[in-house]
Amino acid sequence: MQLQTVRPNIVQAIRAYRVEDLMQAAQDAGQHFLYANLASADTKQDVLELIASAFLFPAHFGKNMDALYDCMTDLVHKSGSQPGFVVVLDQLPDHARFDREAREQLLDVFREAADFWGERKIQFRCFYSFQ
Repeated sequence: MQLQTVRPNIVQAIRAYRVEDLMQAAQDAGQHFLYANLASADTKQDVLELIASAFLFPAHFGKNMDALYDCMTDLVHKSGSQPGFVVVLDQLPDHARFDREAREQLLDVFREAADFWGERKIQFRCFYSFQ
């Protein structure tokens, strides 16, 4: 799989892509690959904690949507030039404790991050799947 076949600066369902192929494509393109398996999450707090752990966020991460956005954008941007990103949010919860509204809030953060990086001409692709 080649990343050129996927529009840059997008958040989309993983569908026909395999995680292994996305990881290899990111490596081939010299981009960061960020993967979070969220299968064990039940709540928004669980999801944020798993993402923070998987993406190696700093200990002071506030575990809220604003802090997630800051970590995905400003914090990384201030660390220097970036080669691009392939993000996979695998097995997002799909139940009453993490409902559609919570999922949309989370995905909106990643859409805003895609816009942030797109304005800086840096590719940011985010893929997600549901449990």
